[in-house]
Amino acid sequence: MLMGLRVLTVALAATLPAQAQEADPQAGRDFFQTYCWQCHGKSGAGTGPMAEMLAIAPPDLTKLSDGNGGTFPTERTLMQIDGRSPLLAHGGDMPIFGAFLEADQNVPLKVESGQPVLVSPELANLISYLQSLQGE
Repeated sequence: MLMGLRVLTVALAATLPAQAQEADPQAGRDFFQTYCWQCHGKSGAGTGPMAEMLAIAPPDLTKLSDGNGGTFPTERTLMQIDGRSPLLAHGGDMPIFGAFLEADQNVPLKVESGQPVLVSPELANLISYLQSLQGE
């Protein structure tokens, strides 16, 4: 009887949706320091060594909230990063490292409206890191 109850519990647990994991800004920082800093700068201020070669200057990522009435623009930021809202300045998908943001399982990230948007854990981490740069 006890063994049957354990099997049933495991089977039921497998059918439940995965718990949302907390985004990890340190992992997002690591991603940023690997793939994004060349254009956006180590601090995110848009002063990376590649910035001077670009036709359109990279934005100061530390001021995203300032340009959005003091609220971090989660949805707009994730849509620009994952390519849902392409930026002409990037000449195509942004980032060019987009494959590194793909995952087999996505996690919910709450946007300003309160609605969850499914994104890869890597993108959730990167968004968390960018939000931490705002000094909110």
